[in-house]
Amino acid sequence: MNGSAPRTAAPAHQAEQGITTGTTDVEYLKSLQRRRPFGVWFKDKGWRHLVGVIVTIFAVFPLLYVLSAALNSTGTLVGSNALFSKIDFGNFTALFDMPSRPFAQWFLNTMVVGGVTSAATVFLGAMAAYAFSRMRFTGRRFGLLSLLLLQMFPQLLAVVAIFLLLSGISEVIPALGLGSQLGLIMVYLGGALGVNTYLMYGFFNTVPQSLDEAAKIDGASHTQIFFGIIMRLVTPILAVVGLLSFIGISGEFVIASVVLTDPDSQTLAVGLYSFVAQQRSENWGVFAAGAVISAIPVMALFLFLQRYIVSGLTQGSVKG
Repeated sequence: MNGSAPRTAAPAHQAEQGITTGTTDVEYLKSLQRRRPFGVWFKDKGWRHLVGVIVTIFAVFPLLYVLSAALNSTGTLVGSNALFSKIDFGNFTALFDMPSRPFAQWFLNTMVVGGVTSAATVFLGAMAAYAFSRMRFTGRRFGLLSLLLLQMFPQLLAVVAIFLLLSGISEVIPALGLGSQLGLIMVYLGGALGVNTYLMYGFFNTVPQSLDEAAKIDGASHTQIFFGIIMRLVTPILAVVGLLSFIGISGEFVIASVVLTDPDSQTLAVGLYSFVAQQRSENWGVFAAGAVISAIPVMALFLFLQRYIVSGLTQGSVKG
């Protein structure tokens, strides 16, 4: 009974002393951080902030300059040197008021060509990557090495061959020949399947084959495994390939300018070039306005697929 009283008082006193000591230590550490010299802070963390600010300015300034030129109806880049000195929407109005240059049709053509090519690239590349990753057949190793070698040669080197090939096809199948959007889609698919298949192949190998074996025990076929299991687990790489394909096709100029000879079938990259192609009739303001509008679908697609990329990296598969 005599020893029980001090035991109840001691812990409360010790706890109060511990809280006071802990608070004092935190305040002491904060005071040390405040007293740290600027040179030490800059060497430790400050230079990273400086690099981040410089890179951000370097990346944002061209975008602001193009937006300022689009909102300046003077039609020259020199008049846009003072950013946002004049703001109006005359360039955007003039962009849609030119019958000889159908911007709306170019925009629609770009969405069709980019959307169809991206979807076909993802689908065909995923099927090829699944075959290389899960099946063992004669010529598999040679096929993988061929895809790796094809990446060393850019599609730009085959522009002359593509022109001659499509010119010959036009005499037999006009819908696939020179001047057709379908022919351009086929050219894009042929150039993109190699690198995208190899990229997906590496990602497919990270999916455990035990999932395939468990599905086969349950009676699933390769088609059911591919569409029901694998395609759901490789959502990140599908989103990345689709996004990169759409971005590349939306801004591609050389091949599109060779294949698409009809102004009504041209894409945005080829059509917008006509605003600045002639030296004495350049209209950089309208060109900048078209560039701003053409960037909207890419931004919207990136924001939409970003959710799938981030969430797909953390999702797993549970069989039960």
